[in-house]
Amino acid sequence: MLWHGGWASPSRGSGPGPCRLALYPRECQPLNRGPAQVGTAMRHAVPVPGDPHDDETDGQAAETVRQLEALATPSGAAALTRARELLADRTDAVTALTRLRSEVGVELAGPAWGIARQRERARPAFGADADRFFFTADALEQAGRPLLADRRAARLLADGARSVVDLGCAAGTDTIALARAGAAVVAVDLDPVARELTRLNAAAAGLSGLEVRAADAVDLVAAATGGRVAGCDAAVLDPARRAGGRRQLDPDRWSPPWSTVQALLDTVPTCAVKVAPGLDHDRVPAGVEAEWVSLGGSIVEALLWGRAPSRTWRRATVVGRDGVLHELTAATDPGDAEPGPVRGWLHEPDPAVIRSGLIALAATELDATLVDPTIAYLTSDAASDSPWVSSYRVTDALPFNLKKLKALLRARGVGRVVVKKRGSPIEPETLARQLRGPGEGSAVVVVTRVAGAPTVLVCAAP
Repeated sequence: MLWHGGWASPSRGSGPGPCRLALYPRECQPLNRGPAQVGTAMRHAVPVPGDPHDDETDGQAAETVRQLEALATPSGAAALTRARELLADRTDAVTALTRLRSEVGVELAGPAWGIARQRERARPAFGADADRFFFTADALEQAGRPLLADRRAARLLADGARSVVDLGCAAGTDTIALARAGAAVVAVDLDPVARELTRLNAAAAGLSGLEVRAADAVDLVAAATGGRVAGCDAAVLDPARRAGGRRQLDPDRWSPPWSTVQALLDTVPTCAVKVAPGLDHDRVPAGVEAEWVSLGGSIVEALLWGRAPSRTWRRATVVGRDGVLHELTAATDPGDAEPGPVRGWLHEPDPAVIRSGLIALAATELDATLVDPTIAYLTSDAASDSPWVSSYRVTDALPFNLKKLKALLRARGVGRVVVKKRGSPIEPETLARQLRGPGEGSAVVVVTRVAGAPTVLVCAAP
């Protein structure tokens, strides 16, 4: 198997992870040094004899594992506590590292500072766990939110599965959620750093009996039989979707690739696969539920559920500010919403609703129509507190003309605007600067198409 790309994101269980750098290989290098600064190298399933990148990768991984092991000692714990104190005091990095070197020693100073920084980043999502878990920058970026990891685990185990293999364990956050839900878990990754992070974090969570194994997800899925993989009733898979710092839009270039995703869905009924939010709906196999989950107006994950846990055709899940989950589902394709003229209210559908193809359901609920057959804005006669949309009262609708728009805003005393756009080439930040004026009022300016014509909708600020 050839892994596409250069210094890619961690492999998620199907090969060595070249970008797994030492936590702090030299004192002048920060923990979250980007892979693009290291260099490039092709990744091969079969090592190339004499390839210097193999030795470099192995050395980086070994050094990171060594540093993690050192931080797991009482001395390392003390260094982490001191690093957290310095962060809390907003000490700059140079001063903090100087103090840490003098107080805890050169070997622990850099790694402790790096882990403390990642824990600070993780705290809003992970709460108390953040102060005992270990993350590298890459591992934290890939770690799912605990609320959603717990939800996935509960759904995967709902039909009686008792054992689950985590195919690409990264920092072990999914492994921990599954174990906390009562499953016997096998955590798999070829990356030694991922395995060490998983071991440390499982121990920090007070979990024992987990099996952490070096194995290739591609091989395990290929050997699946009887609806089981790696001897387990169920599986979770999160393919790496970045290479060389860039998103891989082609699923065939994921690691493991789409062929492994499809094989898992076909051979293991109880499974869940994390995929890119922009996945083409035509890729979703029959009988497999596709779900998009949003939080704070952004999609945070997209999932394909195996045929056993699948309950519907498509699902849009919106996590409210209070943590309550709202779900919109369709057993079959609901088709497109009808277009119509702009009315008193404009509704911006949540991105999970848009990506799941369920705008027509939201439109029916709101008695709304599309402003244009090709634009994901709805309009109706009334406001809505629906979780599926954000609503704005329309005060004016006019053909796009910068001079006339400025004059209108000045006449209304509007000096501050938020610009939104769909179906327009304008840059919102640029237009917002052009529209800024002396007035004290504010407004939302929406640049879009209405019945095919470039149009501006001026809305009252929420």
